[in-house]
Amino acid sequence: MSSSCQQPWGVSVDAVAPYGAPHVGAGFSSDVYARRLHEATTATAAAGLAALIVTPGYDLRYLVGSRAQTFERLTALVLPIGRAPTVVVPRLELASLKESAVAELKLAVRDWTDGEDPYKLVVDALGRAPVATAVTDSMPALHLLPLAERLGVTPVLATHVLRQLRMIKDHSEIDALRKAGAAIDRVHARVPDFLVPGRTEADVAADIADAIVAEGHSSVAFIIVGSGPHGADPHHECSERVLEAGDIVVVDIGGTHEPGYHSDSTRTYSLGDPDPKVAQQYSVLQRAQQAAVAAVRPGVTAEQVDAVARGVLAQAGLADAFVHRTGHGIGLSVHEEPYIVAGNRLPLRQGMAFSVEPGIYFPGRWGARIEDIVVVNPYGAEPVNHRPHELTVVPLPVGG
Repeated sequence: MSSSCQQPWGVSVDAVAPYGAPHVGAGFSSDVYARRLHEATTATAAAGLAALIVTPGYDLRYLVGSRAQTFERLTALVLPIGRAPTVVVPRLELASLKESAVAELKLAVRDWTDGEDPYKLVVDALGRAPVATAVTDSMPALHLLPLAERLGVTPVLATHVLRQLRMIKDHSEIDALRKAGAAIDRVHARVPDFLVPGRTEADVAADIADAIVAEGHSSVAFIIVGSGPHGADPHHECSERVLEAGDIVVVDIGGTHEPGYHSDSTRTYSLGDPDPKVAQQYSVLQRAQQAAVAAVRPGVTAEQVDAVARGVLAQAGLADAFVHRTGHGIGLSVHEEPYIVAGNRLPLRQGMAFSVEPGIYFPGRWGARIEDIVVVNPYGAEPVNHRPHELTVVPLPVGG
């Protein structure tokens, strides 16, 4: 990736403060977070564990709306079974809790100063030690190791405890995903104006970054502008390559939409009329994406949806051109469960949200991908993206 692509569009709102909006609090009403805490505690107990400890990251944001960050000083939400939750936080970070639901939920807060032992506060909040404890998978080793020493037992990962909660989106989360999807659709509607021969991928990416924020996101999560042979690299970002007439351009973009839910949508563009073979192969990809979306419904497994997309491409001799999974879950994180991939026998359930994004890639020549975010409803899939799926032909400038 060219250094010109290393713009201030990171995965967090804080990383792109010049482009974004200020924090606007926890995001949902306190009763939403109260329900999530209750469900997390219930799931912890059902797993035969005595407590759940959550440090800053997406799980903490999900449970209490906190956007606290992980530093060398420990911040942790402690959820013991049979005892009230406690938040352990450095005194100098107390202000970070004001933008969460901690106060409204009336959670106990144990603050500490440098020189004190925050891990002892965690053990005190648990009420006993050692205990069978789960920790969020984003807990740094910097905190995990001393915590395990204080507990006298090695904690287990809480992934299996929290995955079901975060995978099934409630109505408020689905509404947030719809708004994020509409916002990124508005950006894609503007993309053809940016795709002008003679401009670089980096030039286009900079315009897209501005548009992502202008169309309602609080920050930019990622931008891929893969023109010509760069389109054959699914994770290409952008470069100083100059766009040329005849290029096929993959544009995969996403941002964070308050209260922290993500958009992610890919469309493919042609600078001028495409080669007939390119158009024919793209039409197969379009059928594969449509078939996969149509296959989504409760009870169907994640791997079955992947197989549908793959099967359409295989029938046209394009199996080897599809080199990645069909989709990934989305929410507070751009990539989360469920993953729509071979081998994942997880049955889909109402409220799951994920991408459907088959692609075809021809190294050294061109590539294409079509991606929508869909939400599983009782009858099938509700896409939150509605831009046309056809290969979008961008007219060349006069004389181009």
